[in-house]
Amino acid sequence: MGWLDALLGRSKPARPNLDALFALPSAAVTLQAATGATPTGLGSVCFRAAEGGAFATLQQDIQALLGDAEIELSQDSYGYTWLVVRRPPDDLSTLVTDLHGVNSSLEGAGFGPSLLCSLVTFKDPSDRPLAIVYLYKQGTFYPFAPVAGQRRDNPLELQARGALTGELRIEPDLSRWFPLWGAPGL
Repeated sequence: MGWLDALLGRSKPARPNLDALFALPSAAVTLQAATGATPTGLGSVCFRAAEGGAFATLQQDIQALLGDAEIELSQDSYGYTWLVVRRPPDDLSTLVTDLHGVNSSLEGAGFGPSLLCSLVTFKDPSDRPLAIVYLYKQGTFYPFAPVAGQRRDNPLELQARGALTGELRIEPDLSRWFPLWGAPGL
């Protein structure tokens, strides 16, 4: 950052720390104790797919990397691609490793700017969905709890934030807690 940027109040965006994803398994224990939410075994990576042979080859490499995991690709109405990974619900560590591998592969191949977020889904004892979302460009997490009719369960989100604050780097700006309506796995 140059002196002109400092003078004008600009700051560099936080560098993504993909290793932060590895804090999720221990944070899940805290989340379960506070909210009763347990992992569903579903996680996903959202990115804007690129055209061309290099990206197609990368997708094949990612599928080979994930081995025996169940993988599903889908596209949302905004043009983003979701790569959904399914693992047994009690194997959150492997799921997080899979998501980290996908993100690292995309970043290593030069597609880092096309990464939007990664999420891991949970269900509370009332079967309400809750996702812990990692914002790639911010390097932060936030909870997202959708309710039918494109509404959010704000109390559950705030309860999850309170539980996870000491475990994960939570996004402080609530305006960046983007709703992920229709995200696969939710």
